[in-house]
Amino acid sequence: MIDLIFPDGSARQYPEGSSGRDVAAAISKSLEKRTLLVRLDGKLYDFDRPLPHGGKVEFVDRSDPDALDTIRHDAAHVLAEAVQELFPDAQVTIGPNVEDGFYYDFARETPFSTDDFAAIEKKMREIVDRDEKITREVWDREEAIAHFDSIGEQYKAQIIRDLPGTDEITVYRQGNWKDLCRGPHLPSTKHVGKAFKLTKLAGAYWRGDQNNAQLQRIYATAWATEEDLAAHLKRVEEAEKRDHRKIGKIMDLFHIQEEGKGMVFWHPKGWTMYRALEAYMRRMTEAGGYVEVKTPQILDRSLWQTSGHWEKFGHAMFTCETAEGESLAVKPMNCPGHVQIFNVGQKSYRELPLRMGEFGACHRFEPSGGLHGIMRVRAFTQDDGHIFCRDDQIESETTTFVKLLYQVYEDLGVELHSVKLALRPELRAGTDEVWDIAESKLERAAIAAGMTVEMLPGEGAFYGPKLEFHLKDAIGRTWQCGTLQLDFVLPERLDAEYVGEDGQKHRPVMLHRAILGTFERFLGILIENYGGAFPLWLSPVQAVVATITSDADEFAVATAAKFKAAGLRVETDLRNEKVGYKIREHSLAKVPVIAVVGRKEAEEGKVAIRRFGSQDQTIVTVEEAIALLTAEATPPDLKR
Repeated sequence: MIDLIFPDGSARQYPEGSSGRDVAAAISKSLEKRTLLVRLDGKLYDFDRPLPHGGKVEFVDRSDPDALDTIRHDAAHVLAEAVQELFPDAQVTIGPNVEDGFYYDFARETPFSTDDFAAIEKKMREIVDRDEKITREVWDREEAIAHFDSIGEQYKAQIIRDLPGTDEITVYRQGNWKDLCRGPHLPSTKHVGKAFKLTKLAGAYWRGDQNNAQLQRIYATAWATEEDLAAHLKRVEEAEKRDHRKIGKIMDLFHIQEEGKGMVFWHPKGWTMYRALEAYMRRMTEAGGYVEVKTPQILDRSLWQTSGHWEKFGHAMFTCETAEGESLAVKPMNCPGHVQIFNVGQKSYRELPLRMGEFGACHRFEPSGGLHGIMRVRAFTQDDGHIFCRDDQIESETTTFVKLLYQVYEDLGVELHSVKLALRPELRAGTDEVWDIAESKLERAAIAAGMTVEMLPGEGAFYGPKLEFHLKDAIGRTWQCGTLQLDFVLPERLDAEYVGEDGQKHRPVMLHRAILGTFERFLGILIENYGGAFPLWLSPVQAVVATITSDADEFAVATAAKFKAAGLRVETDLRNEKVGYKIREHSLAKVPVIAVVGRKEAEEGKVAIRRFGSQDQTIVTVEEAIALLTAEATPPDLKR
């Protein structure tokens, strides 16, 4: 017999070999009917698989997040079966889940086309309607290799050959089709449902190695309900409209080219917006008691080895050798440089906390396949800061930082979604005792700052635990930007000291913190969050003075000069085009204000103000327009 403990705390005994279905059916037919999987001591099992032991048992229905992951995994198998029925020459390789869906890689000489998607989706729906039972089988390793080789599935055979000798070889049979897989899976194909859609094609190399054969990757999404699928597709459609790369091109903000992979070429308008954000952040950090510093871009390898960054980030650092035999590395982060500044001269406990900030330009080698517009780059600038403080100042400094972060997010119009406490990773510096102390203190500091945190095991920085601040944008996506990391390790490694009240030398605590994270990524988020329709203070062009006729050219130029003198970023449009054409064009470029002038406006000293996204216009004098727009264009911190 096996002992099972249920979510309500009750316990019952069942015969050995009982499956999740057996247990559910013994409780009620309705439970059996709605259950898809069983969770035993936190691990998922097929509903019809005999439970290997007793323990805490839970029944997983369609509403459970684990069920959605399995639906997507099963949908990948249905996709592979459909492809092989339609295109028998296609070999299957791997088909893992990814965010919001899954993909499957196929080996086939003839290229797939998105024109094939309709037929594949139709076949997938047929397979769902067949209600093919999905069963788990354990195979002998050599028999499995021989089988997959015999049916031309060379990649599956190679996967089995490369598995550790101790691994159990499991094959899932889906009707007459089968695939090598660890599972778990749903009871049958009908439970996959029809809330799926193929989304795109891409190339891929076998096992990610460009020296291997090139495969064809079909991406897809799958959801528990048709309503969830429709909502997802709507989000995707909105996200495509807001894609920062498209908007950046339309607004002439930046570009990236092959000769500078992951490096942003900021155009005048984009750089204007960048500098407006940087100026705001500089004022906010200076008001928050930070001193700004600047550290070198390149430092000797020995410093990175001493700090521990070489072990963790060496593979992602750009390095060079000099004719004098020096081994140098471009900085991937700013923290070791800030410790060097702290170490110059003797520091007293009275000088702490010392809040040091830098808009530090960093470089990291990111694989080209992972680069994404200005969201994921190789060259970036952090709004970096390091707080050197005493142990008894950790909680107060955390609270002070969190208040600053909340204010910045409010000013920038972004919503804080959640705060997560990332705990010790597998590769880390420092002893377990140090990590125990750091995690405990950071958790207490977060609570003292009034935050509710979600634990993230294994996601901390290599030198200490960190608080992650996740944002929610206008269409519900989340982004991790801000961070606060508690570090006892780096001050020890780099020999940072201060003289305490007792006259003895002590190690400072180091709080690594950022609010934006990187300017590049945060600006990309803002572009998509606002869809390019920025608040006036951040907009690269705040107003365009556009003429109706050439009679108003002189007045338009004079008006624009007055706008500029008042500090507004303004352009003129004196082209010999109809004003409707000008308005449409500037609206596409997301210009927030168009000041239209014609002969009548010139005679009366007025402008017709049209706002982005509105058909209405307001007639005001030039002086009234300047007063209105300069007030609106004042950055939020200067309004307080």
